[in-house]
Amino acid sequence: MSDFLASVEKRAFKQAVYAVRQDESALDIVQDSMLKIAEKYSDRPTGELPMLFQRILQNTIRNWFRRSKVRSTWTTLFSSFGGKDDDDDFDILESIQADEGANVPVSPSAQLEQSQLLKIIENAVERLPARQREAFMLRYWEELDVAETAEAMGCSQGSVKTHCSRAVASLSTLLKAKGISIESALRTD
Repeated sequence: MSDFLASVEKRAFKQAVYAVRQDESALDIVQDSMLKIAEKYSDRPTGELPMLFQRILQNTIRNWFRRSKVRSTWTTLFSSFGGKDDDDDFDILESIQADEGANVPVSPSAQLEQSQLLKIIENAVERLPARQREAFMLRYWEELDVAETAEAMGCSQGSVKTHCSRAVASLSTLLKAKGISIESALRTD
């Protein structure tokens, strides 16, 4: 089980970051997913673990969005704690500083160029609608086939094909505008 979890942790984190767009929340989601599969499915054959993990990961991401709706209600209430002398746009949660610069590249121009290309690709993937992004990530990042992706997403195989086709078309357009072909962009990962 530990070998399986070690093999999927980085891809699962990237997938969660694309979905929720917050590193800390993505780490929590991946950790929760790993705990769930270890607690409930450790007796399953190794061949079943990738699909089970993807299903658990996707459900955990959906649960995060559900919980965030409740949290957003409280966030709105917290924003009223700003003093009367403060400007109207004050939000107490915006005053929390995030740690940045943890992944600063330290190598020469080739690594810089690669990191810039990856950032452009990540931004393009983030701009995709949620279901297209999910299908794209499962098919091309996790390398699941159409049937496995449909099972993980809880939809039909036709829907997976449609979401993937639309995602590739959107990414192609977005990246082409930046002078990058999607084929060369996908090969850099």
